Amino acid sequence: MSYKIYHNPRCRKSREALVAIQETGAKIQIVEYLKDAPSIEELKDLLMRLNLKPQDIIRKKEAEFKPLKSLNLSDDEWIQVLHETPKLIERPIVVKGAKASVVRTPEAIEEILK
Repeated sequence: MSYKIYHNPRCRKSREALVAIQETGAKIQIVEYLKDAPSIEELKDLLMRLNLKPQDIIRKKEAEFKPLKSLNLSDDEWIQVLHETPKLIERPIVVKGAKASVVRTPEAIEEILK
C-alpha cells in the first residue's frame, strides 16, 4: 500500500504521522503543501476522499482565518481561499487509496494505517 501525506515539517502532529507511516515501510509521497499549494482540483479531490466540506479542514485559530470567518463564502470560494492560503489547511492529511483522513490523533493515525 502507498500513502500520500500533506505535510508541514514544523508541525509535531504532522511529523508524528510521517514517522508512523515510514515505520510501516510503505511507499510514501510527501507533499509539503506550504511550499507547493494544492491545486483547486486537488483540493476538490481531497475533500471528496475526506467526505468533508472545505470549512471542515480549515485551521480556524490561524490569524489568516479571522477576517474570513464572518464572510458567507461558498464551498468553491473556500476552496479558492485554501488554495491561495494553504496555511489554513488542517494537517496532516493522509491519503490511502480512495480514502483520506485528517490524522491529528494517534487513533486516527492507527486507523489510516490499517
